[in-house]
Amino acid sequence: MLQALMKSVFGSSNERYVKSLGKVIAQINALEPQIGGLSDAELQAQTQKFRDQLAGGKTLDDILPEAFATVREASRRVLGMRHFDVQMIGGIVLHRGEIAEMRTGEGKTLVATLATYLNAIEGKGVHVVTVNDYLARRDADWMGQIYRWLGLTVGVIVPNLDEYQRREAYGADITYGTNNEFGFDYLRDNMKHERSQMVQRPFNYAIVDEVDSILIDEARTPLIISGPTEDKTDLYMSVDAIVKQIDPSFYEADEKTKNITWTEDGAERIEQILADAGLLATDNLYDVENTQVVHHLDQALKANIMFKRDIDYIVKDDKIVIIDEFTGRMMDGRRWSNGLHQAVEAKEGVKIEPENQTMASITFQNYFRMYPKLSGMTGTAATEAAEFWDIYKMNVVTIPTNVPVQRIDEEDEFYKNTQDKFKAIAKAIREKNEIGQPVLVGTVSIEKSELLSHFLDQEGVKHSVLNARFHESEAHIVAQAGRLGAVTIATNMAGRGTDIQLGGNIEFRTQDELGDMPEGPERDAAVARIESEVLAEREQVKQAGGLFVLGTERHESRRIDNQLRGRSGRQGDPGLSRFYLCLEDDLLRIFGPDTLFSRMMNSNLDDGEAIGSKWLSKAIETAQKKVEARNYDIRKQVVEYDDVMNDQRKVIYEQRADIMDAEAVEDVVVEMRRDTVNTLVGEACPPDSYPEKWDIAGLKQRTQDVLGIDAPIDQWVQEETVEPEIIEERLQQLADDRMAQKIADTDPGIWRRVEKGILLERLDHHWKEHLATLDALRQVVFLRAYAQKQPINEYKQEAFGLFERMLDTLREDVTRILLTSEFRMAPPIEQALPELPAFLTGHIDPLTGLDNSNDGDGSAAMAALFGSLAGSPRAAFGPGGAAGADDNPYAGMDISRNAPCPCGSGSKYKHCHGAAA
Repeated sequence: MLQALMKSVFGSSNERYVKSLGKVIAQINALEPQIGGLSDAELQAQTQKFRDQLAGGKTLDDILPEAFATVREASRRVLGMRHFDVQMIGGIVLHRGEIAEMRTGEGKTLVATLATYLNAIEGKGVHVVTVNDYLARRDADWMGQIYRWLGLTVGVIVPNLDEYQRREAYGADITYGTNNEFGFDYLRDNMKHERSQMVQRPFNYAIVDEVDSILIDEARTPLIISGPTEDKTDLYMSVDAIVKQIDPSFYEADEKTKNITWTEDGAERIEQILADAGLLATDNLYDVENTQVVHHLDQALKANIMFKRDIDYIVKDDKIVIIDEFTGRMMDGRRWSNGLHQAVEAKEGVKIEPENQTMASITFQNYFRMYPKLSGMTGTAATEAAEFWDIYKMNVVTIPTNVPVQRIDEEDEFYKNTQDKFKAIAKAIREKNEIGQPVLVGTVSIEKSELLSHFLDQEGVKHSVLNARFHESEAHIVAQAGRLGAVTIATNMAGRGTDIQLGGNIEFRTQDELGDMPEGPERDAAVARIESEVLAEREQVKQAGGLFVLGTERHESRRIDNQLRGRSGRQGDPGLSRFYLCLEDDLLRIFGPDTLFSRMMNSNLDDGEAIGSKWLSKAIETAQKKVEARNYDIRKQVVEYDDVMNDQRKVIYEQRADIMDAEAVEDVVVEMRRDTVNTLVGEACPPDSYPEKWDIAGLKQRTQDVLGIDAPIDQWVQEETVEPEIIEERLQQLADDRMAQKIADTDPGIWRRVEKGILLERLDHHWKEHLATLDALRQVVFLRAYAQKQPINEYKQEAFGLFERMLDTLREDVTRILLTSEFRMAPPIEQALPELPAFLTGHIDPLTGLDNSNDGDGSAAMAALFGSLAGSPRAAFGPGGAAGADDNPYAGMDISRNAPCPCGSGSKYKHCHGAAA
């Protein structure tokens, strides 16, 4: 009571905040006569003037009033649209890194130009994020007229752009694109081997349009890049057949780690068998070209020797089902990664499913939190204000409408069943249709849209059925949903971002009816006719009551219902909204069949009878709040688990960036070698232990395998003064000497590229394996709740240990390859390497069920991770390895085969100067 009294006297905190911005608005308005008096050239020169002021020490806040006044005047001259004062308020809110909640039809697209222009002046880049490709293109073309006129550059990121086009778009002052495109480009950039191949710049500022849809609805599932997924069934089967005839004396098995290594004789024998089978690209088993075959050979051997049927897995319905080693339960849907599952499938002769592994992933929450400044705009955000603050630290500010809202929101109508409800809806639509009032019907699914369409056909009502699949055609139809007598059925997301104007949209009608008609008197007359028809029709629609928004059921989120309601009553137009509900609706089933609510409905309502009550509407709202809280908990849990991976992701990506930027990585390699030797000695000679307890034989073997050194460790141990530190120093010296000899025998420039290439390739490989391990860990960690343990804490602890082990393995792997591999020059290989499959990008839209990733052909990702060092010598990881150099102008450059050719031809490098690689 006291709070309500205080609010009535002093206003809400939101109202006070908006009122406080009045001083800035007054400054902007005071500048309008002065800015309006500038010539076009003088107005366009404002951009350089602002840049000079920023260079002189002024801040963006200092130049805000004059910059906003400049954009307002430029918009008036270029688009014929002048920003209202409430739109100026929205622009200030966006600039301050907050969320502007503005009703539908208040011109959010135009509002964004204010903060976008101001922040783009610095030249650090502004990203404007939209919900689909159509809106990205539309807004970049439409609002881009203002920016270009004022001297700024505009880019747009859409599917199927090549690397050069993407880099150019990101290099612009302002870049439009979808959340998926921005997110996948970030992941792909961090899979590339050269800084010059990366397309994005450091993050600066982003404005997210329909911020609730992107940062709330779509944040339930992460962005994932996975691959490769080519069909290698024949390879799996061939390798499995070979492994089954291998003599056990050719390999050594470690039951503890489930690892298998070839003996020297075994390696020679298997090389001959594979060569005879035609599976080797070159004569040497360990050449780069044979890496995949050797990998699948190792997995097939592991599957046949180490993995036992009915112990590690069972065969069920022609599928391999993993058995949890701790619980003994079947783990349906889980698969071993890195080709192991396919190897087991080949072993058992069941259908081999394509190999598919996560190579990079990120949630929208963690992606957008990387921007130093983030803001957003939408018609509905207040109900999720707590989540926006908790996750993104963004405050929601409700902006008042330019003209008071005239829409009437009626009470919900309740029916016993779906049949009665849809009959009533069809009848209500027919009645409105007869008086010419346009109707927009919102459904929660395509299935419900089709069901209502059937009822309307029976009533003889002409209508359009839409869903959110075809954004551009949807926008054209939804834009005309305000015409006289129009009936449009749409899922709640269809046509979002497009205003519904009473009487129709002049711009869309002109496009649809006049098409490519050339400019001239005839076209001008046609446009004038359309304008007069729209104005006349608009008055008729207003007389009929404006747009009638009809909801076929309540969504689980109040925000989605408010979005639908907001389509009516734009800019002070009349309007009407009403929701129809029944006991069979998904939301109402939350109450259960035996509740007082259900019993009252069933016992007091006759068939076809409706009831309306504020109490019932309040009960529905309470149910929605519960569902919203549950969904928030789900999204929060996604963030909590991804935060663990995010910390590790930052370390890996920063390390990759440092490696790419470095001229040489010798210091990193030396540090890795020393850490590896330290680990080898520490494992064999534990601190504070007696020499009799040391595993000298194991250390000697590990030194041979990892360092390629046959060290006389057993002789050292016989010395009375020997300590683990002395053994470590001697091994370090031997390893350093061996490495120095290898470097001395090789061209320094070539060796630097070899070290850098191996370090990046091994880092990517182990990070990919680590992601697969974390995926598996997350699936099983929930079982620990039965032991009264907090799953998220267990996950954090385990993930940290796994990350440390991954780094240890990486150090050893890089050291082993550099010390034991042979490297020499050889003639160029004439035959090009086989084509690699496209990566898959996945992000399932939680509302439509569609994969909206738009990866195109995946070539960017392929070039990023698997592109060969075309034009540079190749390292051979084993005895007798071959390497070569291409005879072309770019031979000294590390260029991916799938990257665009540097000559500017527009073709991929492998089809141009790299064709002979």
